[in-house]
Amino acid sequence: MDQIHITGGSPLHGVIEVSGAKNSALPILAASLLGGGECIVDNVPQVRDLITMAKLLSLLGVDVQTEGARVRLEARNVQSVEAPYDLVKTMRASILALGPLLARLGEAKVSLPGGCAIGTRPVNLHLKGLAMMGAEVLVEHGYIHAKATRLKGARIDLDFPTVTGTENLIMAACLATGTTSLHNVAREPEIIDLCAFLAKRGAKILGAGTDTITIEGVSELHGAQHTVMPDRVEAGTFVMAGAITGGDIMVQGCLTDHLGAVFTKIQEMGVQLTERSDGVRVRRSAPLQAVEVKTLPYPGFPTDLQAQMMALMSVAEGTSIMTETIFEGRFQHVPEFHRMGASIEVDGHHAVVKGIPTLTGAQVMASDLRASAGLVLAGLAAEGETMISRVYHLDRGYERLEEKLGALGAQVARVRDVA
Repeated sequence: MDQIHITGGSPLHGVIEVSGAKNSALPILAASLLGGGECIVDNVPQVRDLITMAKLLSLLGVDVQTEGARVRLEARNVQSVEAPYDLVKTMRASILALGPLLARLGEAKVSLPGGCAIGTRPVNLHLKGLAMMGAEVLVEHGYIHAKATRLKGARIDLDFPTVTGTENLIMAACLATGTTSLHNVAREPEIIDLCAFLAKRGAKILGAGTDTITIEGVSELHGAQHTVMPDRVEAGTFVMAGAITGGDIMVQGCLTDHLGAVFTKIQEMGVQLTERSDGVRVRRSAPLQAVEVKTLPYPGFPTDLQAQMMALMSVAEGTSIMTETIFEGRFQHVPEFHRMGASIEVDGHHAVVKGIPTLTGAQVMASDLRASAGLVLAGLAAEGETMISRVYHLDRGYERLEEKLGALGAQVARVRDVA
């Protein structure tokens, strides 16, 4: 397995470009299972989760052709209804095959999903919604098995605004008979992007970006071309990298509308953010200041930037408080931050962070995708060398991260772990 080695202390300078959004590309690629002609998807990041999704789609019968950041998909020959454990265990987003397979073929058998070990993320809301649309749903032997002659429109009220649940039900409703209205849905930009792609293919969807989405089912979709939106989590990570190192960088492709809550807190810490036509300039000339942050569903502060923000809090003046409301297991990076000298005390869903002048490099281990990014930021600001293992987590969601940071002057390298 690879490691990331970082020698910290160098302010970052220059331009860094944001890749396409992993969490947008995943449901868009899965939507190819709905059939209806060739789909061409551009700005797809070459990260492990997207490679896994392409393998899964190929296994199900989709013709997948990858040409750099462009992916061509043709799903006319999809016959298999089973997404097996061997692929699903590594990526939670595999659950996104459930809705479109069921709507298209009348049956789907999907292994219960894996992914990051950051706490309970039940799929019961997906299953409840599909059952309300007329599906017979069983969970047995580690698999979700759903059947329906044809799904029927229904009113579905979600108990919680689940992102993948919202996406699954939108895709399923596209080919259902009648009208489906989804209430208390997630409002993330990635859902708007998915709906824009589906609309290009002939889907009739209203309300994307609000808490109520209405879908009028159609008999079939057609092919389309679509460009995936920039990755707001990667953009936020880059902005924080500039902030924690006291650098001056331009984050190209960063959309400020997608990161309002994040930018508010970063500016409270004393960082200068200047919006430009092609992105955001990040500068800091004074010490970081403590803040209080609570993770919330969009448009609140995203849980996917919590670990990165905690790295900034670790070297800010004063005492910061981080409250995690989305995933109960998302403080697993705290013991690794302790190894770098951070002063963090966890009390349930809260982490009290007493800022120190400087972190120190250490050997640390990534526990999940976003935790690995938080450790990278901590390493950029630390004295000495930081060695991060289990960076396969990082590769699930960040494209060529060490190359991009290296171009800004960071001393960062990927090396083979010989242990």
